[in-house]
Amino acid sequence: MSTPPAVPWHYRVLSWPLLALAHLPLVVLYGFAKGLYWLLAYVVRYRQQVVLDNLRQAFPEKSAPEIQHVAQQFYWHFAQIMVEILKLASISATELHRRVHFTNPELLGGYLAQGRQVLGVSSHMGNWEWVLAGAAVRFPGQVSGVYKPLSNKFFEYFVRRLRTRLGAEVVPMLSTLRYLVAHRGQGQILSLVSDQAAGPDDHPYWTDFLHRPAGFYTSTDRLTPQFAAVVLCASTQRVKRGYYTVTFTELPGNEATTTLTPDAARYPITASFVQLLAADIRAAPEQYLWTHRRWKHKRVS
Repeated sequence: MSTPPAVPWHYRVLSWPLLALAHLPLVVLYGFAKGLYWLLAYVVRYRQQVVLDNLRQAFPEKSAPEIQHVAQQFYWHFAQIMVEILKLASISATELHRRVHFTNPELLGGYLAQGRQVLGVSSHMGNWEWVLAGAAVRFPGQVSGVYKPLSNKFFEYFVRRLRTRLGAEVVPMLSTLRYLVAHRGQGQILSLVSDQAAGPDDHPYWTDFLHRPAGFYTSTDRLTPQFAAVVLCASTQRVKRGYYTVTFTELPGNEATTTLTPDAARYPITASFVQLLAADIRAAPEQYLWTHRRWKHKRVS
């Protein structure tokens, strides 16, 4: 596991209030989440126009009251996952294992036992941070996640601490290739949150995603043949407050061939992922992260 960078002493002091909150029982933290929900949804109105515009475009069949209802549900979900992510600072491995259930762990476990490299693709559905930590508990010493370092040095230190506390390793985005080379044949899964907005310079896979053109990163399609890797999509669903199920699907699947466009034929893994993601979002729209500007980039002819 990589050695975390040295941090200024005062970062540890600044983290004490957050750690004190994290040690409160989850039931108490969910009480704080209710206040946070009202603050985000009705006082600050955090990125409200982005949320509403994204929902209107994604679900043109829904009426204005229905869109407002989904938006309110989303803000409540968002407030809950914020306190849940903070709880990673204190939650036990046993408790997290109870709350994050993998429906078919044998699919991943079988490949890891063979020493295969596995690329795990996921999205901002459910609680993606709990999924990474839960996988590290379920498959100790075999789980890493790619991330983009934060510009704020304190929060970079604190969030890294949350992500690695239960055994996951974090890999800066620019170190992905180096990590895969170093861990070839060691039976590791490298998780990539793959629904971020890829720009024109990222050589994206362009497709219609929830009624709008969207660019997706194609790193899985490019890396898989280089490392003879297996690609598994982790679909996450919140079944009740504080409990999630994760189901693995091997990619590419039959979804990629339903409409075999030239781009889909070139990037079949990403095409499969996009279709699975769209289905997950339609099934539980309030559990997706609608605050980010997913469709901000335009395709260059």
